[in-house]
Amino acid sequence: MNNYDVVIIGGGPGGYVAAIKAGQSGLKTALIEKEVVGGICLNHGCIPTKALLKSAKVYKQMLHAKDYGLLASEVGYDWQAMLKRKDGVVKKLTTGVGFLLKKNKVDVYNGLGEVIDKSTVKVNGETLKAKNLILATGASPIVPPIPGLKEAYDIGFAVTSRELLNIEKAPKDLVIIGGGVIGIEFATIFNALGSNVTIIEKLDGILPMMDEDVRAAYTKTLKKDGINIFANAEVKAVKGKEVFYLLNNKEEKVLADTVLVSVGMRANSKGLEGLNLKMNRASVDTNDKCETSVKGVFAIGDLNGKYMLAHVASHEGLVVIENILGHDKKMDYDQVPNAVYGQPEVASIGKTEKALKAEGIKYRASTFPIAGVGKSVADGEKDGFIKMLVGEKYKEILGVHIFSYNASDLIAELGVTMKLEGTAYEIADTIHAHPTLSEIVMEVAHGAVDKAIHI
Repeated sequence: MNNYDVVIIGGGPGGYVAAIKAGQSGLKTALIEKEVVGGICLNHGCIPTKALLKSAKVYKQMLHAKDYGLLASEVGYDWQAMLKRKDGVVKKLTTGVGFLLKKNKVDVYNGLGEVIDKSTVKVNGETLKAKNLILATGASPIVPPIPGLKEAYDIGFAVTSRELLNIEKAPKDLVIIGGGVIGIEFATIFNALGSNVTIIEKLDGILPMMDEDVRAAYTKTLKKDGINIFANAEVKAVKGKEVFYLLNNKEEKVLADTVLVSVGMRANSKGLEGLNLKMNRASVDTNDKCETSVKGVFAIGDLNGKYMLAHVASHEGLVVIENILGHDKKMDYDQVPNAVYGQPEVASIGKTEKALKAEGIKYRASTFPIAGVGKSVADGEKDGFIKMLVGEKYKEILGVHIFSYNASDLIAELGVTMKLEGTAYEIADTIHAHPTLSEIVMEVAHGAVDKAIHI
């Protein structure tokens, strides 16, 4: 029997970060992972999709080389080479994670962890005793009960994001069920490679949790790129090579050679019943310290269902270890950055206008087009804008929404400002390097307190 200060089940971005932090802090730590450390994010999600997105974006840019005064003939792509590059990126990062775990003296068990009680876990015939148990078992894609869909999935005609990342060749006709982040990113990849892409979304449009102006602009961009988007449409059946859906009370159909099922994720909570945890449907209920209803047991990442984002899982892992060490750390779920890595990208933090109106909060909105800064024009990337929402009286930052190339990198400045309880005044008064895209943040802040300069 092996005794540990911390036993972590699940080696994704929540579990492995918690393990490294625990090891750095001198806690005897065990990490149990049934597949490869890095979890879905590193192996089958965030990283491999971004590798493919980069290849697709470079290819698309090469096709427009003349716009930059360049000559590029016979431009093409090699899907197998793209997959090889993607796999190389994944292997490099997962190997790095393994090295860090070993360096910080974390015992890694490759196998399926069986939870006996809050302080006992079995894996590979061994019994581990834990003073603290961290559950980081992640989530799995939902395959809805649509007639014919399960059968299509069983024969490989319908796939989840995991299978699509390793498909033998780019599909000619790709139908995506669901207009969320995963669906949009795959639509971007394969549209750039010449696939005929159709998105069918049951709600009123793509990216339902995003800012309304961003959604409208993004929808317009995707349609301009040739992606078919059908909102308020419900898939009714998959038969042969056709997907049947209901739109405006009329049955329609679309031809496909691949169907991506991207309607959401469900927490992997099966096997935890013996702990008798308080649940929220399939997710484990937690407070802002990621504590469950059972003392000494924590749930982080997709398992608690608060935000199914890798960076949230990682931060939750750090918060849990800090609290195990006796500190008083809490999660602030009101300041979580979100990103969609399309072309352009989307990034946001804080509240949307819709939420502020619903809560009766008085605010001022400032918008600035990215074409208003020199770097954007020089880069040939003129589509997009930034919107800043501030409190009406003090101009504190309530939310920021960016539709722009490199938006995912720009959002961090706003996160730091919000963390420090800064206002638009501080950002407007901060000297931003010229020429940089970051000037749009300064400009929109000027607009929030008075008037933007370059508009």
